[in-house]
Amino acid sequence: MTARARLTAAQLTALAECAAVPLPADPPRLSEVAFWRPDGAPPLAGAPDPGFTPLRVVLPVADGAAAVGEVAVRELPSFRLPVGEAVPVLTRARASGQGSAAFWGHAVLVALQLAARGRLLPGLTAGDHDAWRLGPLEAEDVRRLTELTRAMPPHAHAHPLPTTDAAPRLPEPAGLLRAFLTAVADGLPRSPAAAAAAGGPAFAAPSPRKLPDHRAWSDAVAAGHDAGVGLSLRVEAVGPEEGPARRLLAVVQAHSLADAGLVADAARLWDPSPPEGFGVAARREALLTLRRAAAAWPPLEPLLRAAVPDTLELSEEETAELLGAPATAALSAAGVEVHWPRSMVRRLTAHAEVGPGPREAGGPPSLLSPDALLRFDWRFTLDGEQLTREELHRLAEAGRPAVRLRDRWVLVDPADVRRALERRDTEVRTLPALRAVLSGRTGEGGDAAEVRATGWLATLRERLTDPDRAPSAQLPPPDGLDATLRGYQREGVTWLHRLTSLGLGCVLADDMGLGKTLTLIALHLHRAAPPHPAGPTLVVCPTSLLANWEREIARFAPGTAVRRHHGTARDLASLPADGFVLTTYGTLRRDADRLAGVGWGLLVADEAQHVKNPRAATARAIRSVPAAARVALTGTPVENNLTELWALLDWATPGLLGPLAAFRSRWADAAESGDDPEAARRLAALVGPFLLRRRKADPGIAPELPPKTETDRVVALGPEQLALYEAVVREGLDAVAGASGTARRGLVVKLLTALKQICNHPAQYLKERDPVLAGRSGKLELLDELVATIRAEGGATLVFTQYVAMARLLERHLAERGTPTLLLHGGTPVRRREEMVRTFQEGGAPVFLLSLKAAGTGLNLTRAEHVVHYDRWWNPAVEEQATDRAYRIGQDRPVQVHRLIAEGTVEDRIAALLRRKQRLADAVLSGGSAALTELSDAELADLVLLREVRA
Repeated sequence: MTARARLTAAQLTALAECAAVPLPADPPRLSEVAFWRPDGAPPLAGAPDPGFTPLRVVLPVADGAAAVGEVAVRELPSFRLPVGEAVPVLTRARASGQGSAAFWGHAVLVALQLAARGRLLPGLTAGDHDAWRLGPLEAEDVRRLTELTRAMPPHAHAHPLPTTDAAPRLPEPAGLLRAFLTAVADGLPRSPAAAAAAGGPAFAAPSPRKLPDHRAWSDAVAAGHDAGVGLSLRVEAVGPEEGPARRLLAVVQAHSLADAGLVADAARLWDPSPPEGFGVAARREALLTLRRAAAAWPPLEPLLRAAVPDTLELSEEETAELLGAPATAALSAAGVEVHWPRSMVRRLTAHAEVGPGPREAGGPPSLLSPDALLRFDWRFTLDGEQLTREELHRLAEAGRPAVRLRDRWVLVDPADVRRALERRDTEVRTLPALRAVLSGRTGEGGDAAEVRATGWLATLRERLTDPDRAPSAQLPPPDGLDATLRGYQREGVTWLHRLTSLGLGCVLADDMGLGKTLTLIALHLHRAAPPHPAGPTLVVCPTSLLANWEREIARFAPGTAVRRHHGTARDLASLPADGFVLTTYGTLRRDADRLAGVGWGLLVADEAQHVKNPRAATARAIRSVPAAARVALTGTPVENNLTELWALLDWATPGLLGPLAAFRSRWADAAESGDDPEAARRLAALVGPFLLRRRKADPGIAPELPPKTETDRVVALGPEQLALYEAVVREGLDAVAGASGTARRGLVVKLLTALKQICNHPAQYLKERDPVLAGRSGKLELLDELVATIRAEGGATLVFTQYVAMARLLERHLAERGTPTLLLHGGTPVRRREEMVRTFQEGGAPVFLLSLKAAGTGLNLTRAEHVVHYDRWWNPAVEEQATDRAYRIGQDRPVQVHRLIAEGTVEDRIAALLRRKQRLADAVLSGGSAALTELSDAELADLVLLREVRA
């Protein structure tokens, strides 16, 4: 019985798990698909009586005494759907399971793909009904159907054919597959608008129509389809390679769709002894196909009057027409493919050559000079042979693909010629030119082209991308440096000196603790060397690092003048050309105009992630201060997304990466999404010469460092935490669902913050003034165990949290248990901060509690061999920087890192996000936090809902 009621999602899923067999009909669009279960159970168990129809199927005999391979006909309940209604069930089966329903789901996909390519032929059925079928098929299509036929499972054609024979006879798989594909195809063009498109109800109306008078026409249309014979035109160039006698001939070939290797020229096809596989029927089908092709493209009509329709000489006009899209499409629809000889087809390619013009031929100017211009000239080649502009114009004036050029016939895509003519020679400034030659290409998609450097720009590119060829491959230690540079530090100084000497800025992104400060001091001494010091160096850093910079300069470059530009007494008069000026980001914002009036030889942004937002006041202020060269120092060049990397490099060398919007569309978006596997590699090639990234774990960088072990310690929420977490999730998701825009983003942040605080301790979330802390938090209990064990071993611990309120709770809790602690946060004065560091390093307290944001950089705390991250930050790079307070040069004991994670919570799911961001940074830098507030309601719920914890 055919079902007419709309199936529910549950019923669709139940049917997708059944066996399925098509029941062909005439016309094909009235075919059905029967769904049944081999065990005899109803196809829709538990549903009200839907009217099951008995179905005869052939199944193996279940009796163990029966002979192997013995089968029997059984009658089982089936649920039948018209083929059009069965399509969604079968496609669901294809996606979710295996078996006969999944097989027919694959067949549905093939039918839809062929129809989408326009492979539909009108014709008549055996009963003279109008019907569509799939065709004409190409050899690849036939191979695909053959493979699908071989994969047909027994249940897919288990319904026996009506016969009087004693033994049941099953449908032949290939015929049943063709019948099913035709049934799917026959229903596709019969939409409400089909009658208007078809010019009448034939081949448009769903109801059957008989057209017996169209039988001859139907056979002509189907020619070559059922017999498995196709035609192609092979264009050949005849005559000498040079000279006007060379002619173009269209040679007719017939080929077997079933056997792609069986091909015959028309002359042999009409020969009394044609190749095996091309018999009388094949000749007839080939001739009918040729007639259909001549109807599609009239220049082929002379072949129909020839005794042996094998070749046709083409005029230039016919050649051009044959190369055009309309003729090619018409012949393809008729089942005739056109093939051109490789010797004729020429590929027009373009590349740009960028280099100095006559004014800049002598050598490179300052790369930051606004007057420096380079030539950007286009070169065009046909398979390696360079064309002149005049020849390019001749190709364009011909207006057709087949033209004679340099006494030879060539085929050139007119669209390529038009694009080539649109490319204009021009002049570009130095940095955009450098960007183009480093990336190796210009433009996107069809407009993309190779870029090559010439002259001194080629030399510069070589020096940047292959530093070993540079004449200053290893700079000696500078005079006045009271330190021994490690090998990687000498490489860093050499690299910095090479770029800054060219007027290029750069980013030194070594791990914390590898000596970026010392490396920069060595660079300053090189640039300050007489007789031509480059000018004073301005260092901008967080307030907490002022004293560290002053001490390091006094230690490693004794005698070098250092001046603090900070506090109330700020003076920029009489600055020594070989000295340092130290200031803070806050002072920079206030004194940007004054600082911009000094001729700085070098401008250094330490902890440069402070200027990662190009629209922030700090970033705008530091951009307004000119300098001969700029260097950014940071351990985290990519914290959240690649826009931050653009901000650092665009400050260091303005214009190198182009505008932000173009940078994101061309490189960053694809690299972050993962849609383009090559995007990260291309971006790394572009930024690599200007960004130096070394990690402690890199071979040969810091072999003296001890091992570091990182452990995720998963703890269960306590009963109070569970109740609070579930309540906050429920209320938070309800609030987010009813909001939009900025208000919604604020609610998402509020929800995530609340959940993280609950994971830490209920007292933090509830803001209790005098709380009882013990016994209410799984994290706190684990911290007690860790601290007790570490103290018993005589060790020291750093405990990081992003919340000062939580740090104060931990300070109180540990004090109640007799554990001395120190607490450092953003409000700690600089002098007190220095005292705390000294106290901890001298063994004055076994536990140092630190606010992650305030204490993640600029501290040397190598007495600690244990680091505890009490709560997770959204960024793994920030956590790593915090860990580097202990794991840095000078540490001589193994370091243990403990990350506390509340089981089944948002902290669990955020780990995958953190790993993805780390992979992104590694992919780009070795060659962010996702926008959580932009998650959909469903994605947000998946992130925050509690997961069931199984024992």
